Amino acid sequence: MSDLAGTGALVRLALRRDRVLLPAWVLLFVVMAAFSATATVDLYPEVAQRVAAAEAVNGSPSLVALYGRVYDTTSLGAIAMFKMGGLGAALLAVLGFMLVVRHTRTEEESGRLELVAGGVVGRAAPLAAALVVTITTMLLVGGLTAGSLTSAGLPADGSLAFGLAWAGTGAAFAGVGAVTAQLAVGARGANGLAAGVLALTYLLRAVGDSSTPGPAWPTWISPVGWGQQVRPYAGDRWLVLLLLAGFAAILTVGAFALVRARDLGAGLIPDRAGPARAGSGLGTPLGLAWRLHRGPLVAWAAAFAFFGVVLGTIASDVSGFFESPAARRLFETLGGTSELVDAFLATEVGFAGVIASAYGIQAALRLHSEEAALRAEPVLATQVGRVEWVLSHVLVALAGTAVLLGAFGAAAGAAYAAQTGVPGDVPRVAAGALVQLPATWVLTGIVVAAFGLAPRLVGIGWAALVVFLLIGELGPLLQLPQWALDLSPFAHVPRLPGGELTVAPLLWLTALAVALAAAGLAGFRRRDVG
Repeated sequence: MSDLAGTGALVRLALRRDRVLLPAWVLLFVVMAAFSATATVDLYPEVAQRVAAAEAVNGSPSLVALYGRVYDTTSLGAIAMFKMGGLGAALLAVLGFMLVVRHTRTEEESGRLELVAGGVVGRAAPLAAALVVTITTMLLVGGLTAGSLTSAGLPADGSLAFGLAWAGTGAAFAGVGAVTAQLAVGARGANGLAAGVLALTYLLRAVGDSSTPGPAWPTWISPVGWGQQVRPYAGDRWLVLLLLAGFAAILTVGAFALVRARDLGAGLIPDRAGPARAGSGLGTPLGLAWRLHRGPLVAWAAAFAFFGVVLGTIASDVSGFFESPAARRLFETLGGTSELVDAFLATEVGFAGVIASAYGIQAALRLHSEEAALRAEPVLATQVGRVEWVLSHVLVALAGTAVLLGAFGAAAGAAYAAQTGVPGDVPRVAAGALVQLPATWVLTGIVVAAFGLAPRLVGIGWAALVVFLLIGELGPLLQLPQWALDLSPFAHVPRLPGGELTVAPLLWLTALAVALAAAGLAGFRRRDVG
């Protein structure tokens, strides 16, 4: 039997499983790119305004490190997409490796792949199917993005180069995920290794682009850097795409070789042996939940603190970037205040709240993964009650989002205060981050409710996050009716710093989150485990 036997059937299975997830993420990336292009066309109609904005970006080391350089200061497309070219590509890379790991290592870890392998399925077919689905998704994102950017008024050749650069970066990290899925024993380990590679390559790109005059050699050993060096709308270097394609091809060949070198369910990097005796904290459900969540939480908190420092540093230079009156009005609309810097900070802490919601969703989904992997039953077979077990994970998820937003707010406030010399800016920015908590808890509550009442629908948390993000991004600019804007919990959060603190919406959001979690707890008490 061929190693690739059954690949087609596994592709159809993966597409069926992700029939909601994939369209949602494709739509999110395409809409984000189109929104950025459409907004910028209106913001910088004159060349002088584009040059001023581009020079402000290139003159700020923090902005260059975070997003990359603007290589043609007169190009509307270059200034429109400089943020999406860096951070957007990194987010697409995350989707790339997580999709591959989801359909390979996660399936092995749950035992489903072993059942599938009992049929007419070759040893390498699961990896091949995962790569087919992931790379097809990346090409779809790239093609639709190119079309949306062209429709927004940007040049067609530059739009195609941008779409292919995005698709190439995503495909390259699909290859990274294919390799890490063979190295690590579990899905979390595989995703962690791939995330580490992405962080390293993004850091290399940041160091290389921040060099004068730049880009220096670190950029050219980074797949993220290669994607930006295609330079859409600023020369369109088509040959650089071959670096991304070659990188993806080499890793894919290596991943298939590693598949044949290991046993099903095993990893080439063995798990580190745990301590001979359990610590005292593992004697309680909350202690066990903390032990399971602490590694990801520490990594998330470090990332939030880092980006808080970067954005806090950028805030003092924001007035140079938004020279045109239209650009100022945009940030005043998104930030809810007439003060430009406060509007920028309010917008950024709002984004931090949305991203922190992703952690809350991921942490709450650990309940489902523990049940699916049959690890919940041994715990519940002891004196631990169902409600106690669920609450342990829910409390860690809720507290974790508070830690993330606290770290972001404190870091951003401290960095901004260091620029302004006003110590009072630290609590102002930190408060703006912490008021996002009730909205993030609503997302966690949605996952808990789905877990208890309809566990097959736990993915609704991700779908809700995408919907709320699109409402927040496009609603004010498209002038959607108020009832549509109010569907997002983030629409009810006070815009701080700079706005007025209103407590009532925060209390209502908290009550909604509690009600959702309570519904999930009640449902889990009545349904069968597993």
